[in-house]
Amino acid sequence: MSHALQFYINGGWTAPLGSRTLDVIDPATEKPCATIAMGTARDMDRAVAAARGAFPVWSATSREQRLAVLEKILTIYRRRSEDMAQAISREMGSPIVRARDSQTWAGLAHFEEMIAALKRFPFEESRGDILITREAAGVAGLITPWNWPMNQIVCKVAPALAAGCTMVLKPSEVAPLSALIFSEIMDEAGLPPGVYNMVNGDGPEVGEAIARHPDVDVVSITGSTRAGAAVARLAADSIKRVLQELGGKSPNIILADADFSDAVTRGVKGCFSNSGQSCDAPTRMLVPRARMAEAMTIAAATANVFRLGPPEDEATQLGPVVSATQYGRIQELIEKGIAEGATLAAGGPGKPDGLTTGYYVKPTVFGNVTSDMTIAREEIFGPVLSILAYDDEARAVTLANDTPYGLAAYVQSGSLEHARAIARKLRAGNVNINGAAWTVAAPFGGYGQSGNGRECSDFGLADFLEIKAIIGYGKSS
Repeated sequence: MSHALQFYINGGWTAPLGSRTLDVIDPATEKPCATIAMGTARDMDRAVAAARGAFPVWSATSREQRLAVLEKILTIYRRRSEDMAQAISREMGSPIVRARDSQTWAGLAHFEEMIAALKRFPFEESRGDILITREAAGVAGLITPWNWPMNQIVCKVAPALAAGCTMVLKPSEVAPLSALIFSEIMDEAGLPPGVYNMVNGDGPEVGEAIARHPDVDVVSITGSTRAGAAVARLAADSIKRVLQELGGKSPNIILADADFSDAVTRGVKGCFSNSGQSCDAPTRMLVPRARMAEAMTIAAATANVFRLGPPEDEATQLGPVVSATQYGRIQELIEKGIAEGATLAAGGPGKPDGLTTGYYVKPTVFGNVTSDMTIAREEIFGPVLSILAYDDEARAVTLANDTPYGLAAYVQSGSLEHARAIARKLRAGNVNINGAAWTVAAPFGGYGQSGNGRECSDFGLADFLEIKAIIGYGKSS
């Protein structure tokens, strides 16, 4: 990584003002695979100043000019896609096939969707003699996580660019290699200096500097609910807009008329996807009480055939979780599930057989989970499924909504009409019916402690725009 000890500021690679560095740990080997520079508030000041200086010109560009830039970035991103996949696989332990087909693909898909959205977006409308116009919100501070690095970077950068905002990106210091490649792509695309800036660092130093900076107009953060709340508090003094995509504890209601075996199997696979490290994962499976034993049997059989192994092996289905810290937290929660009386149907504490090195977690299934148990309340962020029982559909909906989160929910039914009726009762920003394919065309964001604002497509673009009313615009002099 030739730029690992630099930041991208004002159109070029720049040495940090401080001297602190951080080893990036490969979660499959538990050894360093790179060393990055760690930024300071002074580095952030430089980056924000560059973005502020570039804003007047960039915000005045036309739709066509911004489309041309996005299309050029997309072309370069496609060419660098294998480099991106290899970096993601190394930094977060993603199996290489998944790093290509899901992780890297997500960034590609967001660029394609944003180009389509920008082409059709109504920036202006007339209402009598009033002109309603939507214009760039200003300098955007973008704080992104490690679990879906390109998905989250591009679904912030692309709409910010499309809106006419300039920006500073702080990627996760846990998985920063993909962001370095992304910054190389942005550099090659030839954006005007200062439009895009990137500073590596941690939350307490660089993240907080973004949130409290008086010259940052909007902050978009994806992370834990704790981190989102901290950013909102820091941003309050300058009354800046804060967009948050935070935690989740998503329910998956399997109705009595569903194809039970298929629905349970699909639910397990959805929960364990990305080694369980997705905020919208269906981690709480709700089944009819009379079918709890059957659900545990099917779920355990599904969990037990997942192939864990080295991320570079194309046959690997589940890689390690991202870090020793994450591994330790997951182990504590598995132990707590056992201690609180849940039935362990598959997996459990410790590492899988034959995988003594790497932060590998056994695919774990708990049955007979009750809504007061810790594993039913807290976001585990690992391959751990909790199965809860319900007596009737009203109770299923109550259990599904019994969470401070509201990012996603899932419904399985043999009747589309039946599933639709239940979906309308769920308090979540996204509700998936019968395993429909995820799409970047749908708005993404949550209720409650899952945050506010919406990402993806024209919904994400709108969040980086201010609305101005010019009254009397339509009157002749």
